[in-house]
Parts: sequence; structure tokens; C-alpha cells
Amino acid sequence: MRRVVITGTGIWSCLGTSLEAVRQSLYEGRSGIGNEPIRKEYGYQSTLTGIVERPVLKGVLDRRLRVGLSEEAEYAYMASREAFANAGIDEEYLNTHEVGVLFGNDSSAKAVIESANIMAEKRDSTLLGSGWIFQSMNSTVNMNLSTIFHLRGINFTVSAACASGSHAIGLGYMFIKQGLQDMVLCGGAQETNHYSMASFDALSAFSKRMDDPTKASRPFDRDRDGLIPSGGGAALVLEEYEHAKARGAHILAEVAGYGFSSNGGGISQASDDGSIIAMTRAMQDAGVETRDIDYVNAHATSTHQGDMVEALALGRLFAGQHAWISSTKSMTGHECWMAGASEIVYCLLMMQHNFVAPNINFENPDEYSAPLHIAAKTVETEVNTVLSNSFGFGGTNSALVLKRL
Repeated sequence: MRRVVITGTGIWSCLGTSLEAVRQSLYEGRSGIGNEPIRKEYGYQSTLTGIVERPVLKGVLDRRLRVGLSEEAEYAYMASREAFANAGIDEEYLNTHEVGVLFGNDSSAKAVIESANIMAEKRDSTLLGSGWIFQSMNSTVNMNLSTIFHLRGINFTVSAACASGSHAIGLGYMFIKQGLQDMVLCGGAQETNHYSMASFDALSAFSKRMDDPTKASRPFDRDRDGLIPSGGGAALVLEEYEHAKARGAHILAEVAGYGFSSNGGGISQASDDGSIIAMTRAMQDAGVETRDIDYVNAHATSTHQGDMVEALALGRLFAGQHAWISSTKSMTGHECWMAGASEIVYCLLMMQHNFVAPNINFENPDEYSAPLHIAAKTVETEVNTVLSNSFGFGGTNSALVLKRL
């Protein structure tokens, strides 16, 4: 069976807009969360969000390409550009080889809402710019990346709520493993504008700890009061092992296993059984057991129910094992459709630099998280095998296993 490796990564997040900046933030336990006043004006209960720098693309891409880019596609472009450079893939290579693209994205609110506002006020569709349609579709990221980078392989969007980015990597892994592609650009992207999360805020799912933003995201902590929305873009170049070796690529890690499941319960209800099925399936696919896992990047978003259920699942699988556990969402907030991909980038940075990033703000465990081996501070340690969890609305679960080569 063909093996799948990662040869390039790129990231654009509230922790930084380059791999090195993000590595430093992870190591130092530095939060990227702040307040955005316009959310209060717009009617949000919480103004907290991950603060993501908007890229300046004038002079980088010509206007013809820029007009169709949604906010999340801009982030994805910057991350993909870094990932291809990191993998040693240039324009000539892309023009002469078939490369696929699979990205996780489950909404594109800004373009939809702003175009609807224009129509409601002016009643004239000719006032909508030519790029609105390409910005408003869920497939906005894929269609733009395939156009900009001239990608001619598999090309579609994975819409699976907060597991979208993870499933995109899992599917890229499967396409390569089964011999259908040699290289696929995979990732996830999430817009951060104030339009994008109003309906989520309506669920009262967001933290109200606005007086101390960097302390607001508290996965597994007893005093957590909700998640913080965030976003950006993350990209990975997945490649068949022999193909990577033949072109002299630097291999970062192997994607060794992919697991998935569906809870089949309430639309927003988490399940420890469903989580365990996905994690177990990923480890079986990778040929590893719980004792082989050095680090678990938990999905934990800082909500009461979600963290409790995942803690139960992790306790059932990893009680008494040496694996460190942390949720990088303590620093980033919940990057939603991007999270399953960005957290793989974060895991790779930990593997490369021999540390486990902290679950910051973990001060008082509750009865469910107390038994877990949670890294409340940065841990200097060799990280050879990683399990990363991503769960989403509708009961969709995804888990990935990475191995250092």
C-alpha cells in the first residue's frame, strides 16, 4: 500500500502569519485572542475573537485574480503559497505536474450578506461586482486556489462543520494511498469577519470573559464559559512517499492513519462513543496503539458539554498512558472550518521542534479532566507519534495520526 507524507506546510492564523512566528507563539503559550468592538455594535453578546491580520494582496496577485477571493480564500492563498515554497514546489512544477486540491470550508457569509444588503437597498443586480459569486460559494477556496496555482487534479470542498479541515486531509490521504493522485494540496480556511459568526453567538456558545481576552479560552478547565471564534488559513502538501523521495523533497512527517465516524444523535450533541470510534479507527489504520501515542491534540473548544464528552472519551482510551494532551484552541480560539488543518500544522511544528504546546488557562480541572495527562505548561519532549481530533455539528468526527519518519 502506498504511503502518504507531508512535504510542505503553511499557516496564516491569529498566532502568526508564518511558520516561525506560529512556532514561537505555540512554544511560549501566547494567545491570539482579543476584542473586536464592531461585534458589539452589530449585536453580538460577545466581542471576543481571534485577531487575524488581513493579507495585503495588491502587488502580489493581479486584480483579475483578487476580485474573486473571499476573506477565507485570501488566508488560504497565503498559507498555500507558504506550503508550496516549504515543499520546494515552484510554478514550473505546478505547470508540468498534476496536483489536486481539497480544502475544508463550510460557509462564506460576508459575500452573501453584503450582496443581499445591496439587493435589498438598491434592487439592482447589476450593482453586484463580478467577483461576488466566486466569493459567496462554499467552494470559494478551492476554485480560487486551483485557478491561481493552475491545479489540475482532484478539486472539491469538504463541508463538515468543525471537522472540515481534518476530513480534507483524510480524503487527500486516501486519494494518494489508493493511487489516484501523487500530490494534493489540503487544508482548511475560516473567515473572521463579524458577519460570519452571529448565528453561532445566538446560541450563547461564546465566552463572555471580555475583560481578559487571553484568559477567555479555557479548554478542560472547570471555569470555562464558552468558546471564542477564530479563523485564518492552513495548508499542507500531501505526497506519495516514493514520489517525494524521487524529487528529493524534505519529508516532515507521515500521515499514518485516518479515522472517522458519525454520532447519529442530536445535531449539536457530542458523543464519547463516536469520538472513540474515530480515534480508534485512526490508530488501527496507522498500526499503533494508545501506548504509542506521544501527544493528543484535543478538539476541546472550551464549551462545557463538548469538553466534558471529549474528556470522557480520552479518559477511556488514554488513562494510565504517557501521551500528553492539550488543546491549542486555548491560544487560538476555535478556528472552525480551518481547525482540523491548522492543528495538524501546529502538531508538525511540535514534532519538528521537540515540544508539546501548553493548554493555557488550565488552572482548575473538573471531575472529567482531572484524570487526564494535560500539559498546562510547555513540555520539552520528543514527539514521534501524534493523534489529532476534530469534531463538528451534525455528529461528524475525524481523527488523524502523524508519525515522524
